[in-house]
Amino acid sequence: MVKFYESSFSYDYPFPAVSLAYFLRYPNPYAKHVLSTDVIDRYFDPNNQRLYTTRLHLKRSKLPPTALKLLPKGILGSNSDSGQSYILEKSVVDVKEGWMTTETRNLEWTGILSVIEKQSYIRPVREMASYGGGTSNEPPIETTDVKTSTTFVSRFGQGGHRTARRKAGLVSNNKDSVAEAPEDVPPKRGFLSSWSTSSLQRTIEAIGMRRTREALLKSKDGMNVVLGRMRSGGLVEVLEGMRKDREAMYGPEGPWKRTWKQGRGIEDDE
Repeated sequence: MVKFYESSFSYDYPFPAVSLAYFLRYPNPYAKHVLSTDVIDRYFDPNNQRLYTTRLHLKRSKLPPTALKLLPKGILGSNSDSGQSYILEKSVVDVKEGWMTTETRNLEWTGILSVIEKQSYIRPVREMASYGGGTSNEPPIETTDVKTSTTFVSRFGQGGHRTARRKAGLVSNNKDSVAEAPEDVPPKRGFLSSWSTSSLQRTIEAIGMRRTREALLKSKDGMNVVLGRMRSGGLVEVLEGMRKDREAMYGPEGPWKRTWKQGRGIEDDE
């Protein structure tokens, strides 16, 4: 089952500032669940003048206890009890044309729900008729338009459907052949079992939709914090704010510091 969620808004900041703030947005007071961020790959293509970046975010995230009790243990994966999950982020920035596209997706619990979020940041074309010869001599306020599209793909229960269909001869193991469906093959699942799976699937999708709405609001608030620091004190204040946020949220030996130590093989002091 697939569901979609879309939203649009604007930042009252120019595109270069917004695109830079995007890469400097963690940590901030509205992203306490983000434990670490690592750049996996980054390169600049001189042919099209675009920057390509792939990053991995480690976040504190856990499924609701109700869903955990109902779901089979094996489907959750090895990270189900850790309270942490990885998010893969890919982005493309074209400063000359004034746009950036991003895509994030979860790497954990994909057997239950895959959440793929795509965002486009665009420098809008504003008419400047009023500037210098109209109602105002003030330059127009530069803004950046953002459009978010989130896709929810729930595959819960599909593995069982496919196994049952293969046993019934409806699905062939050969990728190049398709088996005909016998007309007299009875359904392998009862009505109650089918209803329970679809009901749980809808519940999982509803939880994903609600969390996405909340995350988008917090993400916008966090970006505005970073943009405000950038406007008042430039990059120096942004970096200083990041340091203070990290200490205020997690302390000197919080998750960020522990993750840094583990990545470098540093043992904690006894």
